[in-house]
Amino acid sequence: MLIQQAQDHKSRAHSSTNHQSIHPYGARYGTSPIPKFRLPTEGIDAQQTYQLLHDELALDGNPALNLASFVHTWMPDEAHKLVVENISKNLIDQDEYPITQDIHTRCISILADLWHAPSTHAAIGTATTGSSEAIQLGGLAMKRIWQEKRKAAGKSIHEPGPNIVMGANAQVALEKFARYFDVECRLVPISVESKYRLDPKKAMEYIDENTIGIFVILGSTYTGHYEPVQEMATLLDDYEKRTGISVPIHVDAASGGFIAPFATPKHVWDFKIPRVVSINTSGHKFGLSYVGVGWVVWRSKAFLPKDLIFELHYLGSVEYSFSLNFSRPAHPIIAQYFNFIHLGFKGYRAIALDDLKNARLLSRALEKSGLFEVLSDIHRPAEGVVSGAKQAVGFDGENVEDYVPGLPVVSFRFSDQYKEHSPHVQQKWVQTLLRAKGWIVPSYELAPDLQDVEILRVVVRENVTAVLIDRLIADIVEIVEGLAKADTPFHALTELGQPHKSTESQHGKLEKGSARKPSGTYAKQC
Repeated sequence: MLIQQAQDHKSRAHSSTNHQSIHPYGARYGTSPIPKFRLPTEGIDAQQTYQLLHDELALDGNPALNLASFVHTWMPDEAHKLVVENISKNLIDQDEYPITQDIHTRCISILADLWHAPSTHAAIGTATTGSSEAIQLGGLAMKRIWQEKRKAAGKSIHEPGPNIVMGANAQVALEKFARYFDVECRLVPISVESKYRLDPKKAMEYIDENTIGIFVILGSTYTGHYEPVQEMATLLDDYEKRTGISVPIHVDAASGGFIAPFATPKHVWDFKIPRVVSINTSGHKFGLSYVGVGWVVWRSKAFLPKDLIFELHYLGSVEYSFSLNFSRPAHPIIAQYFNFIHLGFKGYRAIALDDLKNARLLSRALEKSGLFEVLSDIHRPAEGVVSGAKQAVGFDGENVEDYVPGLPVVSFRFSDQYKEHSPHVQQKWVQTLLRAKGWIVPSYELAPDLQDVEILRVVVRENVTAVLIDRLIADIVEIVEGLAKADTPFHALTELGQPHKSTESQHGKLEKGSARKPSGTYAKQC
């Protein structure tokens, strides 16, 4: 409204065009304003259209500094080339693009092998647009199997109806499944003692004969903790022996599915556990592909009901589909296969280890500042690794197996000491002031039962190097110390223009007063 009122007007008549995009090079090209919310009567030149959108999109944040997102944002030029060459291919059309479908099948087999399926030939799966769709499919398969068992036993599938159990820290996609497909969602409260994740013993209190399954998360989005799949399975085994009721596990490995197999291969969480019937992951997270690809794999065809598989006859051959979407781009699957070939096991492992190393670096730096308490545990020694005495003085070994397994995620909050010294400072101010420096670091509450706890969270992806962490730590400490110097956040605004205090910024720098003061005979520096 202010922009509309402030524009130059040829006459006193009110403009009827309302919201418009004013082309930045309109005078050069003779382009008229373009309506924003309705289709223009006439189009404009492709070059002009590109320039218009290119300049507007420049207002988006910098993906390299977006530490809130798990989504990968970089691939080699050769991957770009493959994506562009295959951008028009439709994955569903298997008759027209048989080689693309072969690549899709290879990816499923690779993941089945990576996750220790009993047989990579018997395992079945599909690409999805992401973990959200994959979770829906995994949940639907469990629901349909539960329904078939109830019908076979002559029991109702409507009263009281199916339920599914998950931790209250579950990502929204898991709750979407329950809401969209009429399944009662039973959220297990989290606690500090349960490490902000699903408590298997408490989860058993929510299970009954109508439980279609349990979602167990390999990498909580809040703190990066792995939920204990093995412990949950053992409790369910005992429950089945007592009651005869079998409750399956679907592992939501949206992020951990591409971290655990490479960084901590001894950690047991996948199809090695017989009770795990399906696993999903996101190729566009730690699978290192561009956004738009997820995967779901079932341990065998027995766990994907035939009722969910559709036979197609109108694309030139007999084809089968068991995804929620029909048409979908093929290039994300090709990009994923590029990574499998290009990186191999050792390449993925090297990147995962580097991500975890940098996450440990950030965690220790935050704690050593005295300003923060770190809630994630990947920088802490695994149980039984070191003595209590050494834990008290710190632990900084290089062997990843010596640490608590988890995602390269750092969740932290103000330390009690800082809150006592600066009770007026709100943690959410840190998010806002970091954004002014370009960083995107979210501040939000933990899941139900701990919703009074606010945290800041950093996802350490491949591009978050030690150099970036050095600068990030300097900015965080500068902001938080600045907020403590005054009773209001306005003092911190004056700090935004000050030089950075990272380690590198001090290298080769002249001390204050090293130069002669201005004499007045020449202009001072801007």
